[in-house]
Amino acid sequence: MAKKVGARTKLRQHFLSNIGKVMSSDELREVAGGITEWARRVRELRTEEGYQIQTHNDRSDLKPGQYLLENPKPQHAFERAISKETRAFVLDRNGFTCQMCGAVAGEPHPYDLSRKTRLHIGHIVDKSQGGTDDASNLRALCSVCNEGASNLTLERPSAQKLLIQVRRAKGADQLEVLKWLVRKFPAQARGFLDS
Repeated sequence: MAKKVGARTKLRQHFLSNIGKVMSSDELREVAGGITEWARRVRELRTEEGYQIQTHNDRSDLKPGQYLLENPKPQHAFERAISKETRAFVLDRNGFTCQMCGAVAGEPHPYDLSRKTRLHIGHIVDKSQGGTDDASNLRALCSVCNEGASNLTLERPSAQKLLIQVRRAKGADQLEVLKWLVRKFPAQARGFLDS
């Protein structure tokens, strides 16, 4: 009997077979077998396995819903370190309800009555923004809200606040910010250099 291949494995293989090719969300959903949580599997490839999958948040030449893997070699990734005990504690503390929309585990989802509510553990402050795996930084979220809440912050910082933080950073960190900006906005960076 052949072993079933999961959506994350299928997506990893597809990205590695298409280095440098821009892929659409429809293409990736199909590769993942049409599952609703395909975007979550892509994020796991980024955050847990360290693949530098680019989106419009990383590069200005990519449109929303486009993805690109330029380098097959993964970089340092976050480890999934939430224990079963911590997961159980957070779910119990939150009454087995989504802390964003109030959906209850196992009941029909209020925004999609055709499927039952599945709860996940989500970070209040995302790990990519310095959050921890402590129970105080975790909450129960349904699949629908968890997909929409990735890397969500309550308030987007203004340009002034960002510049203050960049000025306070070490020179090496400032250079990393500059490199990221040049990668995200290559045409605009060339324009600044030419003027």
